[in-house]
Amino acid sequence: MSTPTAAELRSVVHPEGLLDRRSGEHWAGRIYMRQISLQVTRRIVGTRVTPNGLTYMMILAGIAAGAALILPGIAGPLAALILVQLYLLLDCVDGEVARWRRQTSVTGVYLDRVGHYLSEAALLSGAGLHAAGVLDGGGFNGYATLGVVAALGAILIKSETDLVDGARAKSGLPPVQDAAAVPRSSGAASARKLVASLKFHRLVGAVEASIFLLLAGVLDLVADDGGLLYSRIAVGALAAIALLQTVLHLVSVLMSSRLR
Repeated sequence: MSTPTAAELRSVVHPEGLLDRRSGEHWAGRIYMRQISLQVTRRIVGTRVTPNGLTYMMILAGIAAGAALILPGIAGPLAALILVQLYLLLDCVDGEVARWRRQTSVTGVYLDRVGHYLSEAALLSGAGLHAAGVLDGGGFNGYATLGVVAALGAILIKSETDLVDGARAKSGLPPVQDAAAVPRSSGAASARKLVASLKFHRLVGAVEASIFLLLAGVLDLVADDGGLLYSRIAVGALAAIALLQTVLHLVSVLMSSRLR
């Protein structure tokens, strides 16, 4: 099978509106990763690599990013950042290959969602273990617990979103439209818009969290005292944001038209 040109591939795998979906396309995808993934996809579509196989690789990269954070010093956050970028790349490529070959499936969508759950939970849990300094004799202490709390919050936030479609399907309703996410109350809608504009909720996402943790690791390195103060502050912040966003997102769902 001949390798398609970038233009041929783009017309199929990047359908109109894909890069404009603010709620569905990550900012890193719009800015740079979709350009990189297109070149990778060009070289994969003619091979025997399957879309689901790529999704499994994505999941492994995401979990590996969390495991890498156990490494002490700047090595852990740096390795995690690189692996998260690989995770994001594979997350783009698996869908592109599926669209080009017309092999999209319910199984692929399911695996993709599971992959996001596992990867973000692994990353945030790993952040807690890094802050605890487990390889330096720190053990499973309060910072490791904060990482688990952040991971649980990230899973709950995703669950609150995914359960909307499940509840609607069981009630015989069609998939929810983006417009339904706006709270019915004008006051609540204004509050939601204000909170969304702050973008703090994005920090518990894999890409943003990996950047945040690397910045904390750099600050720890610059401090040159062998401590993990900034990494510990970062994990505490991630746990607090995850818990707050869990509550706010649940309230937002209940006050919107998504369940109607």
